[in-house]
Amino acid sequence: MPAGREGRLKIVIATDAWKPQLNGVVRTLDTLGQILTQFGNEVLYITPNEFRSVPLPSYPEIRLSLMPNRKVAKMINEFKPDAIHIATEGPIGRATRRFCKRRRYPFTTSFHTRFPEYANERWGAPTSWGYAILKDFHKDGETMMVATPGLVDELKERGFGDMKLWARGVDLEQFRPGDRSFLDHMKRPIFLYVGRLAVEKSIEDFLEADLPGTKLLVGDGPQYEELVAKYPDAVFTGPKYGDELTQYYQAADVFVFPSRTDTFGLVNVEALACGVPVAAYPVRGPLEILDGAPHGCGSLDEDLTKACLAAYENRNPEECRQWAERFSWEAASRQFVANLETPGFDEEFWLRSAKMID
Repeated sequence: MPAGREGRLKIVIATDAWKPQLNGVVRTLDTLGQILTQFGNEVLYITPNEFRSVPLPSYPEIRLSLMPNRKVAKMINEFKPDAIHIATEGPIGRATRRFCKRRRYPFTTSFHTRFPEYANERWGAPTSWGYAILKDFHKDGETMMVATPGLVDELKERGFGDMKLWARGVDLEQFRPGDRSFLDHMKRPIFLYVGRLAVEKSIEDFLEADLPGTKLLVGDGPQYEELVAKYPDAVFTGPKYGDELTQYYQAADVFVFPSRTDTFGLVNVEALACGVPVAAYPVRGPLEILDGAPHGCGSLDEDLTKACLAAYENRNPEECRQWAERFSWEAASRQFVANLETPGFDEEFWLRSAKMID
């Protein structure tokens, strides 16, 4: 891994998605920082927790930072990083991008979320508008990191350029096979969903599926109360974290991923690492996670009920775990660092930068 001054890199990660949100982006960035630190690097997160913020309409758990420009500039100037990475396109991402553009400091970005599709689902905004905004945001970075080759091809067709692969990883120590008796009080088979309860996740496709046993949903989101009221036979636990979340994965029989809009779907790999097969639509993310996987790792089908039943019938916990071990966080983190733009430390530059008023 490349080293900055004093044998390490100082890396800024700017993100509008952060704790206490529970989603793949937050877990990805949190784990990335832990691995980078273990490698001897120093990471500064710039998150909404550092600013006054307001909730995003209809998504109250997503916070929009208010007037972050000056504080973002101050944080970066004081940290004097070797590299700046912008993970999201919200107010913090835009403030960090503004800092870099004004100072002509190189930066990288990453593509985590299909906001154009989400905005279309929630508010009817044309996806073409959303992608035009995203293209404009990412075009000034040195490179945009993307999770899979298939997504690279898709974004090229939409006019994006300067992309590099940054594969996703999973914490194979945290997510591992374990005690299945944790959920023995529920009728089996247990079909599990973990993630946000929001319209763009197509959760009702899962809840409407004709399946035996128990439908178990772990997570929170804007659809929580609506879904709890509409589907009284399903079990809703709210969000779970850490070892308790792992227990839910370990004790399930099939993991169900009904979303058609995710760029990857880290939860699929977490489930596989716990020995649980995946049932999903044949779309970006699940297609690439299960590409070439043994039959016992799951099933993809345009009929989600068929996918769930096939995944249960053919489940093989050992094959699931072995396949998940391909998604190492150490390898993913090294790939991330290799993709960074690292101009190195220039004391004169940082002295000038500190005098600029944002």
